[in-house]
Amino acid sequence: MKELNIGIKASSELTVTSAELAVNVGSGSLEVFATPAMIMLMEKAACNCLSQYLEDGETTVGTEMNVRHISATPPGMKVTAEAELIQVSGREFTFSVKAFDEAGIIGEGEHKRFLVFGEKFTAKTMLKLK
Repeated sequence: MKELNIGIKASSELTVTSAELAVNVGSGSLEVFATPAMIMLMEKAACNCLSQYLEDGETTVGTEMNVRHISATPPGMKVTAEAELIQVSGREFTFSVKAFDEAGIIGEGEHKRFLVFGEKFTAKTMLKLK
């Protein structure tokens, strides 16, 4: 991995469609932006934060997510997630994550990712099938 510094930031965004609604992802019965979709967007922002620092064969996997979903978002509204690297411990990266819709903050928390070598990681995972 290339050298990186605490404080690097990145974001990810989407416009809420029926695919991201709680009623359609199985996380509730309402037609509002689903918590799992918000978490996915936060993880994507963290991945974007690290992407330019990864070298051949390297990737990261999410290992922990601790967030609060504090405000509902209707379909058609844009949601943006932001990630900021706040700690590095060996191959573990900790991010502060936040999500906003066009009306304000909708979620916040902390997310951890771990550096792995994609081919080796996948091969080890596939051994579970034997």
